[in-house]
Amino acid sequence: MEERELPVGWCWSKLADICSRIVDGSHNPPKSSDTGLPMLSARNIEHRRINLDADYRLISFDDFDYENRRTNVSAGDVLLTIVGSIGRTAEVTEDLLPFTLQRSVAVLKPAEGATSGYLSYALESPDFQQFLVENSKGTAQKGIYLKALGNACIAVAPLNEQRRIAAKLDTTLAAVENFRQRLDGVAVTLKRFRQAVLAAATSGELTREWREETGIDGAWDDQVLGNLLSDIRYGTAQKCTYNICGKPVLRIPNVLNGAISHEDLKYAEFDQQEIDRLSIRYGDLLVIRSNGSLDLVGRTALASEADEGFLFAGYLIRLRPMRDVVNPGFLLLVLLSPFTRRHIELAARSTSGVNNINSKFLSSLEFGLPSLEEQQEICSRAQDLFTLADQLEARLTAARKIVDRLTPALLAKAFRGELVPQDPNDEPASALLERIRAARQAEATAAKPSRRGRPRAAATPEPIDLEAAPAPADFLTALLRECGALSERALLAASELEPQQFQRQLQMELESGSAREVQCDGQVMLDAVG
Repeated sequence: MEERELPVGWCWSKLADICSRIVDGSHNPPKSSDTGLPMLSARNIEHRRINLDADYRLISFDDFDYENRRTNVSAGDVLLTIVGSIGRTAEVTEDLLPFTLQRSVAVLKPAEGATSGYLSYALESPDFQQFLVENSKGTAQKGIYLKALGNACIAVAPLNEQRRIAAKLDTTLAAVENFRQRLDGVAVTLKRFRQAVLAAATSGELTREWREETGIDGAWDDQVLGNLLSDIRYGTAQKCTYNICGKPVLRIPNVLNGAISHEDLKYAEFDQQEIDRLSIRYGDLLVIRSNGSLDLVGRTALASEADEGFLFAGYLIRLRPMRDVVNPGFLLLVLLSPFTRRHIELAARSTSGVNNINSKFLSSLEFGLPSLEEQQEICSRAQDLFTLADQLEARLTAARKIVDRLTPALLAKAFRGELVPQDPNDEPASALLERIRAARQAEATAAKPSRRGRPRAAATPEPIDLEAAPAPADFLTALLRECGALSERALLAASELEPQQFQRQLQMELESGSAREVQCDGQVMLDAVG
């Protein structure tokens, strides 16, 4: 991540330097349990919150104890998704504990004096998100290594300014999210509006006043679809390619709600007999008859003059209306109506994974049919209302794009030092980082009691008689309880024992049953029992 000039009092820092610990979750999750405690993954982190409504696995209490000792999730930690959907964050609060994590989530523990709210927002800033994109590795699924994560640079503000920035972002981004939810509500309203138009158009309600004004007989005839078609036909099974050779063939992606799309076209060679039999004409209707997604089955499009001469694939059914008795546009409204939709879903639903309707089902659909004059009026009025809905949806899409840009824009402004006023009396960030460094150095070098209960010498110690200075009986087990499972080499380093004494101590604790060998990632590890 490229370092830029920062405001007065700010400084750059490696992420590892302002975190006391960065660790990922379990690489080999234990088997799921019917009861137990949550093991969360990246899908549980969204919108800066830990979402327990999303799926997660339960693990047994024993497994939870082992895994949580490794990740040690606690209130105030910051979670970051590091595999798959990289870059989402959440802060851990007391009411959400206890839980543990899979490897797709990292736990960042802010060092003493650093604020978790500021750290969480810094990880979501555009600069840091770009760093994650550029440094993620993998082919099937991208991920970021903890070492690369720890070496990432973030802009650190003075401590008081960190608090002001986090508080301002909390309120501002909450307002942005509230506006986004209101836009989502508009989208739902528009969908309901279109469904209401279809229901009114195919029930006679849309033209009720028109019939009264014109004095036209309002009686609708009960009809079945098959009686109004001159032809109903399945498409070709011939293999198509993207090579522009032969005739364009319409497929499922080309059938949108109401219209035919010429994007993503494929082509194939046909003889004249097939062309005559399968060519699309103006006023034909194409219906998706088979798909794994139930939502797609029954989707219908009306062919325009621009679609004439195209052929169609086998997952589609072509309906050719008798235009002297039914308006193709009115027939489209019938096939898209909520009433027909319910019938299609009941008929098409399958447990085999592929949902289907057929020509027999379509031919048997029953509905009310008004006069051709009223059909034309219905189509005209419905089109006017759909045009209005399309205009509103275009404005909604534009508003959503603006809202989607607000969050990164606010975060970028915050980490340029432009979101909240700066106070020259604030202690500079360099002083905070120096305190963190000093605390770490003091912890590493202070002459504190060793794990054997003896004071650590400040100078080079005299040789120690190993037999005269035995370790406690559960010395290594206590280390394993504190650190989690370790390799034999790592446990030797942590114990600070001489190799011979370490081997005697380890053998004694393995024989006593207080420690045990376990398999982890194909490697023999040592762990405490109980």
